[in-house]
Amino acid sequence: MEKGKVQEENDYSKSGLKAGLEIHQQLDTSKLFCNCSSLLRQDTPSKIIRRKLNPVVGETGEIDAAVLHESKKEKEFVYEFYDSCCLVELDEEPPHAINQEALKIALQVALLLNCKILPASQIMRKIVIDGSNTSGFQRTLLLGYDGFIETSEGKVRIGTLALEEDAARIISQDNKTTIYRLDRLGIPLLEITTEPDLHSPFQIKEAALKIGEILRSCKVKRGIGTIRQDLNISIKGSERVEIKGFQDPRMMIETVEKEIARQKVLVKEKKSIGEVRKANADGSTSFLRPMPGAERMYPETDLEILEIKREMINNAKENLPKLRSELQGYLKELGLNEEIINLILEEEKIEDLKILKEKYDNLNLIGKMLTIFPKDISIKKNKSLEEVYEILNNEILEKILREIDKSITEQDVRLVMEKLVEGKSFEEAIKKENIDLEREVQEIIKEKPNLSINAYMGLLMAKFKGKVSGGEIMQELRRILG
Repeated sequence: MEKGKVQEENDYSKSGLKAGLEIHQQLDTSKLFCNCSSLLRQDTPSKIIRRKLNPVVGETGEIDAAVLHESKKEKEFVYEFYDSCCLVELDEEPPHAINQEALKIALQVALLLNCKILPASQIMRKIVIDGSNTSGFQRTLLLGYDGFIETSEGKVRIGTLALEEDAARIISQDNKTTIYRLDRLGIPLLEITTEPDLHSPFQIKEAALKIGEILRSCKVKRGIGTIRQDLNISIKGSERVEIKGFQDPRMMIETVEKEIARQKVLVKEKKSIGEVRKANADGSTSFLRPMPGAERMYPETDLEILEIKREMINNAKENLPKLRSELQGYLKELGLNEEIINLILEEEKIEDLKILKEKYDNLNLIGKMLTIFPKDISIKKNKSLEEVYEILNNEILEKILREIDKSITEQDVRLVMEKLVEGKSFEEAIKKENIDLEREVQEIIKEKPNLSINAYMGLLMAKFKGKVSGGEIMQELRRILG
C-alpha cells in the first residue's frame, strides 16, 4: 500500500470514522403484490384520484403521533392512475401473492452477499405518512441477514436484505397538494444495509462499487432513479448523520472527506447534531430534516407468513449469475480486446457470444457483429438499436458466419449486415457486386495523384456507396500504394 494512503487511513482511524451504506435497488420484474407492469409512464393518466390523510386508532389503541401531526396540515394527495395499474395500487383490493420472480432474484442477491436466509418470514407494514403509499404503509419482507463482502481494507458485514415495494413517484407539490404517479408504486425494491464497518472514504467507495457489481449481475432495473443509495456516517464525539443521494462514484471520496471536516468543526464547537442531509454535486451536503425516530412496523394481516423452502434456495444457488469481474476474466481468456469486452458486458451479449463462438473462431469479429456494427448501422440508417437487433438476430448472424469463405469474406460482414437492415433479402445481401476493385483503385490514383491513403479511401467509399466493404478497399489501397 502507498505511504500516502497509509497515512490518510491512520488519520481516519484517529478521527473514529465509521460508516454504513443503505442501498435501494429496483428489480426488473412486474410489481411485487400484483401482476401489473413496472413500466414508468409519461402520457396522460386515465384517472385522477384525490385523497386526504385521516388519522385513525391503530392496533395499540392510540393514534400515531406522527400521523396526527401530518393530518393537521390538511394536505390533499392527488394520484395519477394508468391502465397499467390496478386496484391494489389504490388500496381498494388486497395484495396478491408475492411475485415469485422477484423473490428468486432477491434470494440470488442474498446468496451473493453471503447472507443467511430466513426459512420463514412475516411480511410487515412500515408506516408511511407522506402520501407516497396509498395504503399509508409500505410492505416489506426481511429475507437475508448476517452476510458480508470482502474489501481491501477488511470484511464488511451485511446487516439485512429486505424485499419491499417501491413508493409512488412524486410529480409536484406545494404547501397544500402533492401529486403522485402510481406507475412506480409496488415495483419490487431490494433494501440492503451494511453494518458500520466502513472506516475510510476509499473503503466506502469500494464497498459501494462491490455491492453495485453484485446487483448488476442480477435482473435489476438500470438507469436514473432505479438505485438509491444513502450513507450513515459519524466520527468520534459526533452523532450519526444520514446522507441521502450518495450514489455518484466520482464524488464519494470528496463527499466523505467534506462531511468528516464538517463534523470535526461541530465536535470542536460542541454542536454535534444527528440529522438527515442531501449529497450535493460539489461534494458538500445540505440539511434536509432531523433524524427520524424508530420505524413503526406491524404485521401485514392480508398475507400469510412466507415460507422460503429449501428447494427455492437450492434453485437460486444453482442459477447464481457471474459477477462482471468474473465475466471480464472469462472474456479476456478468450482473447477479446478491452473495448469489445466492455461493450459485450454493457449490452448483455455474453450468452449470444457463447452461442456464436461455436459457429466461427474469430471472436473479435463476432464481438463486433454483436455490438459495434449494429450501433454504427443504427446511426447510419436512422433506425433504433432495437430495430437493428431485431433484424440482426442470432439466427441471421449464424447464417452470415456460415457464408464466410464461401460467398463472402470477413471484410464483407458489416456490409451484408447493413444491406439486411436496408430490407434486402439474405440472398441479395451476400451477393457481391461485379466490380474490378484493382482497376478502380488504380484509376483514382492516376486521376488524383499524391493524396493520402485516407483521402483515396474516402473517395472510393463515396463512389461505391456501400457496394464494396471498407476493409476490402483499404486492403487494395495498401497493396497498390505499398
